[in-house]
Amino acid sequence: MPDGIFAILTYAFLFWEMQAVHCDTGCLARSEVTPRTAVSAGSVIFNGEDFGSEIFLRRDTGARFGPFRLSYGLSATSEGSLWAGAGQTYTIPFAEGDGFIQLHAMTGLYEPGNGADLGGPIEFRSGIEIGYEADNGWRYGLSFDHRSNADIWTDNPGLETIQFRVSIPTR
Repeated sequence: MPDGIFAILTYAFLFWEMQAVHCDTGCLARSEVTPRTAVSAGSVIFNGEDFGSEIFLRRDTGARFGPFRLSYGLSATSEGSLWAGAGQTYTIPFAEGDGFIQLHAMTGLYEPGNGADLGGPIEFRSGIEIGYEADNGWRYGLSFDHRSNADIWTDNPGLETIQFRVSIPTR
């Protein structure tokens, strides 16, 4: 699929879903939700090959605007790469609320360390998680995300991570 087509289709779906589900109370109305702290760990894939491991800490705040929750996070790889950024998550429940799909889009700063050179210091992280929410509110999921600079730098190789995530409701 050509660069950007998946992102365009995803945003089209999200705005359709937002209109269908959230606009009766205000499409982007502020609401309070339970904040969450998530920790995930998994594999880094660069140029189609395993490129070490990563741990990612993300905070989903208690503020939501329509379906968009404000989030920020920090990650570090076994190769010394660091990424820190902020953005939004969008959660779609299914299976009577026990299952969920969560999309995220974040903008951040990247330091390659001894890891992958992604072309520049500004890198966008977007991805999808599918998971299960237990009765106590803890969420367990598998996450896939992509990091690249959206061609704002000459070189834009991108990298992917596949991770297991645990998300804990916090106050």
